[in-house]
Amino acid sequence: MIKFITIFGLSLLTAFFLTPVFQKLAVKKKIYDIPTSLKRHKNPIPYLGGLSIWLSFTVPVLLFIILKDTLTMETIGIITGGTIVCGIGLIDDLKKLSSWVKLFGQSIAACILLVCDVKLKVIFFPSYLNTILTFFWIIGITNAFNIIDIMDGLSAGCAFIASMTFFFIALGTNQFLVILTTAALAGSCLGFLYYNKHPAKIFMGDAGSLFLGFTLASISISSSYTAVNNIALLSPLLIFGMPIYDTFYVSLLRTLHKKSPFKGSKDHFAIRLKALGLKGSHIVLIVFLIQTALCEASYIATNVNIYGAIFIYLLVILIFIIFGKSLSKVEI
Repeated sequence: MIKFITIFGLSLLTAFFLTPVFQKLAVKKKIYDIPTSLKRHKNPIPYLGGLSIWLSFTVPVLLFIILKDTLTMETIGIITGGTIVCGIGLIDDLKKLSSWVKLFGQSIAACILLVCDVKLKVIFFPSYLNTILTFFWIIGITNAFNIIDIMDGLSAGCAFIASMTFFFIALGTNQFLVILTTAALAGSCLGFLYYNKHPAKIFMGDAGSLFLGFTLASISISSSYTAVNNIALLSPLLIFGMPIYDTFYVSLLRTLHKKSPFKGSKDHFAIRLKALGLKGSHIVLIVFLIQTALCEASYIATNVNIYGAIFIYLLVILIFIIFGKSLSKVEI
């Protein structure tokens, strides 16, 4: 346990000291996120925070596995794929890429994971179906964390909560790779959050949000949850509840209004909450509380019988439907 706390602390300190370095570099190179009609901040904010998150995760993990001689194909897949999506995101931050180019880069990263045997292994599914589901899961969660990166600290905070949830689940099932990677990722997010909380001094950009989504999606596939019931493999749906919900919510609304789901617009649930008069910092806190409640629900669902687990999932779906229907009436 001490070694994983050390990894967490090392990642946290690395992110804490690296982030202002990248902030100054972004200012020097004039790499800013410029306010637009879709971006709510008033002044240009430096980018490159994603590089701090990526380095503070990757370096401690690599150091640990090299020193302990525990390098595996799964680790190679997660680090290599994460580096690719971080690179694609960085290029997009510096020079805007089309959605299809970004999707192509993410697909390559997902294929690397599959080659490294990081994929779903649902025993009652044929191999090809596990492969297909893994591919779309990776792409979906990668972009979900990018979509919710619309307020100071929102994406990094949700990633921190999700990481800690996987960490404690993995402790109970003694999953070395998951414990190691989630400890490092949680530390990276927390160290970065100090500068990304409202009012943000630096943004993570697509480099950071895509990296967080990809890494967490990979970790969720590497995890095993419980043998108490047969639907425990659905736990990540709750752990990633807020990113998944916002992705589905905005995609549905954009489709209903005959808009492209890939183009930004002011239809995020968080922006609708702001239209009700809530402050941005209060909205982020509400999301964190909901995210924590969903993670707790996922833990409970892994420790009750199948009927109890089904009830929890149906209850969450019902609450989200009522919540979404009510918010859809808010004028933006």
